[in-house]
Amino acid sequence: MNTFKKLKQFYWPHKKYFFWSLFFLFFVTAITVVYPIVLQLTIDNVVMDDRYNLIPYISIVFVLLMIVKGFSTFFHQYLGEFFGITTVYMLRNALYNKLQVLSFKYYDNAKTGDIMSRLTQDVEGFRFFLSFGFSELIRIALLIGFSLGVMFYYSIPLALVTMAAMPFLAVVVFQFDKRVHPAFRSVRKSLGRLNTRIQENVSGMNTVKSLSREDFEIGRFSSSNDNYRKNYIFTSEIWARYFPLMEFIGNVCAVSLIAYGGYLVINGSLALGELVAFFSLVWYIMGPLMNLGFVVNQFSQAKASGERLLEILEAKEDIVEKENAIDNPIKGHVTFNNVTLTYIENDDSALKDISFDAPPGKVIGLIGATGAGKTSITQLITRFYEPEKGEVLVDGNRVSDYKLKTLRNSIGFVLQEPFLFSTTIRENISYGNPDVSDEQVIDAAKRAQAHDFIMEMPKGYDTLLGERGMGLSGGQKQRIAIARAICINPSILVLDDATSAVDMQTEFKIQKALKEVMKGRTSFIIAHRISSLKHADEILVLEEGEIAERGTHDQLVKNNGVYQRIYNIQYQDREEIMSTVN
Repeated sequence: MNTFKKLKQFYWPHKKYFFWSLFFLFFVTAITVVYPIVLQLTIDNVVMDDRYNLIPYISIVFVLLMIVKGFSTFFHQYLGEFFGITTVYMLRNALYNKLQVLSFKYYDNAKTGDIMSRLTQDVEGFRFFLSFGFSELIRIALLIGFSLGVMFYYSIPLALVTMAAMPFLAVVVFQFDKRVHPAFRSVRKSLGRLNTRIQENVSGMNTVKSLSREDFEIGRFSSSNDNYRKNYIFTSEIWARYFPLMEFIGNVCAVSLIAYGGYLVINGSLALGELVAFFSLVWYIMGPLMNLGFVVNQFSQAKASGERLLEILEAKEDIVEKENAIDNPIKGHVTFNNVTLTYIENDDSALKDISFDAPPGKVIGLIGATGAGKTSITQLITRFYEPEKGEVLVDGNRVSDYKLKTLRNSIGFVLQEPFLFSTTIRENISYGNPDVSDEQVIDAAKRAQAHDFIMEMPKGYDTLLGERGMGLSGGQKQRIAIARAICINPSILVLDDATSAVDMQTEFKIQKALKEVMKGRTSFIIAHRISSLKHADEILVLEEGEIAERGTHDQLVKNNGVYQRIYNIQYQDREEIMSTVN
């Protein structure tokens, strides 16, 4: 029950619905046990004594009991469902909120499909046990208790014979739970992996088709699907082993009851109606005990689901905001002092002893090979990661001293692969600043060279985009992302290869517009094209996480270093080829 104790904060505040559900369950169960009593009275007092005049009265009482049971069943089920649904509403919100505050380090190791599986199937599995499993367990206890009470009233010896089978059933149920829980945990894990495989395949369908890897993907999916199938079959095998054994124990008890009960009826120690009622009551005990296996199954599934949900809720928050965090407006003065960053413990550092100073209005260019550490620098400014050594300062304060919202609202990001939401173009541009006016949205789009192509679309700024901006070219997506960054009026602007997907002419137009936008702002431009960095106040050339060179474009071209080699590849070699062609 440790899992349920840890999740108590979500269901205990709504306990009144659960207890009211149990209140009505009491009436439902008590009336259920009345059936055999009515049957016994009908046989012994009506049929055996020829008192058929009692039938109308018994019928009226029976109908009234059915009405009470019907209303009680409705309220029991409705309140039980309300309890479960309200609980998982709070739980799902908590999970989603937790996912928003977890750092990039968590998502570096997480799988999207697995997270989706936890927020859907696992949450639903936990809800089902809250709505039905708990109450079913109590229903079984009440039904067995009421039935045994009536049975002991009729015949103590026969009741003891019935109880003799209960310890055997209890042992079987315990062994069943011991084996089925790890089996269901494996099922949940394999389902998460299967969902991850589907999600990755659908998201990367363009890559799959362009490289003709459909057969390979079918094979990978088939392997994950087969793993899920085998785990589920193994779980079904456990069911198939234990449930016949439970039923066998119940049938042995029923045969013993008929044999010994018949002997008591012949000797006059037990009435015929009481034996018939006894036979009905024994299934009110054996049936629920065998059904206990299904409840244990639900419990095991809920426990496995709860454990997977707790893995998210209890995940370490690497980026924690201080209690008295700074909430002052940010001017944008960025300083790195001997900063070292390592993503994975005992692995090579992504950044090594990085130092530079970028006062407001300064443009810093970052260039280097893939994996050199360009993006890592900007992710430290926004505090997506914490440095292993050194300090990152903004306006003279450590970034860890600021409120996260204050810090990140002051930084405009345009990523190399822009993400657009499945909503209108207007809402995508104003996403970071929902209160912005339509005029400001249009102005931002014009500065990003996006206004013209937006106006050519069927509904202009109200055009609804598909998933991830489906229907737009790569360059159009990036220009909308640039407009979104401009719209929040940031103190610090980060362009992470923001013009990589546009043609040279459009890049020139965007850079011309961005020069106006970057005035008075600290700007970081990550680029592979030297043309995007030529106007930077300082260019940092990164190599294997270290600053290999630094300076202006004119200074670096003369250094005969890494930057000059990149320049020669992009410019001089091209000019030589063009002169040869001419």
